[in-house]
Amino acid sequence: MPDINSPDNLPEEQGYAPASPVKRALAWIGIVYMVILVALTTAMYFSGGIALTGIAPLLAVPGLVGLGIVGLISHRTTGSPSKRGAWILAAICWLVSVWFLIPGIAGLLANFA
Repeated sequence: MPDINSPDNLPEEQGYAPASPVKRALAWIGIVYMVILVALTTAMYFSGGIALTGIAPLLAVPGLVGLGIVGLISHRTTGSPSKRGAWILAAICWLVSVWFLIPGIAGLLANFA
């Protein structure tokens, strides 16, 4: 019976492989969402337990901006989607994020009036 733990049967160690640019962009989007959640929790703690209302549109903005960036990065790294498709996707996402940013900021400021 061959020894499973012998040096001949162990898989070769692969060197360090950095994450792809798309994975890094998604990680930054996650970091932004975590900062938002910490800020919301902290704001609720300091306001006597009153939650901020009317800020739901603001929560869509990092995801939409990130989706546009991921589309452009994906085009640069893999060639898919096409250059035109990537820019159209990015433009639509960024325009919708601006569309959500306006009522989101108004809703946020309404909490402090």
